[in-house]
Amino acid sequence: MKKGIVFGITALMFAACHTPKWSVVWEDNFDGNELDTTVWSRTYRGRADWQNTQSLRPDLLEIHDGILILKGVVNPNPVKPEDLVDGQITLEADTAHYLTAGIQSYGKHAFTPTGKIEVRARLNGARGGWPAIWLMPFDRQNAWPKGGEIDMMERLNYDDFVYQTVHTHYSFDLGHDKEPPHYGTQKINPDDFNIYGVEFHADSLVFSVNGNRTFAYPRVKDKEVEALGQYPFIKDWFMLIDNQLGGKWVGPVSPEDLPVNMEIDWVRQYKKKHEVFGGFHLKVK
Repeated sequence: MKKGIVFGITALMFAACHTPKWSVVWEDNFDGNELDTTVWSRTYRGRADWQNTQSLRPDLLEIHDGILILKGVVNPNPVKPEDLVDGQITLEADTAHYLTAGIQSYGKHAFTPTGKIEVRARLNGARGGWPAIWLMPFDRQNAWPKGGEIDMMERLNYDDFVYQTVHTHYSFDLGHDKEPPHYGTQKINPDDFNIYGVEFHADSLVFSVNGNRTFAYPRVKDKEVEALGQYPFIKDWFMLIDNQLGGKWVGPVSPEDLPVNMEIDWVRQYKKKHEVFGGFHLKVK
């Protein structure tokens, strides 16, 4: 047998015996009837578009048959700001015309920058609907966007595709959003569950939908570029999953499309697992 043939066979067998697989190291399948508060907190109200309809109302979040349901509804009794007691929004008195629910793992569960993170979700459409699954730095010392942001999924209205994006000081503040491109889009099945993922590598973030690679954001190998915060992704992250309504990007809400639910089946983090199935030697004469 020729050496080249033996080498080829050996290489093929080595590749077959060392196939990397993903092994789950953490997951939340939303079993039971209540949110695991050791991992998640409800998303609070804020002024930014992504959180200006978030509410802590208990009826906006439910768990049924292993599915987390985040609701978006019309507020039946919005109050005027001047009618708030001490200017404070409460569960009974809210100025927002629409109310939504979200969860976050800030201060509780950190997602390490190794392996892969996936979320299986169904995004029911609505005009003005803006569901999102995203990651922010667990250590909040740096103001946005210097710490970075990883958007695993954002969908607008009834779109049959999603956006997957990164934000950094380099891409946002300094305007290098095309050097390299900082986002991609991917078709989804808009009427069913889809799986949204991101893999962490030393040289890139790799996004996926339903296990198919969709978009990669590379690390630029240049000291001057690195000094500008181009790749701030090797650190711990917390996750946000929120149903949201309205905003400058998504546009106005159509109340006739409400209520609208965002359904989460599970959240998982993986690491690569290498399995070796023995081996043998071929002697070359």
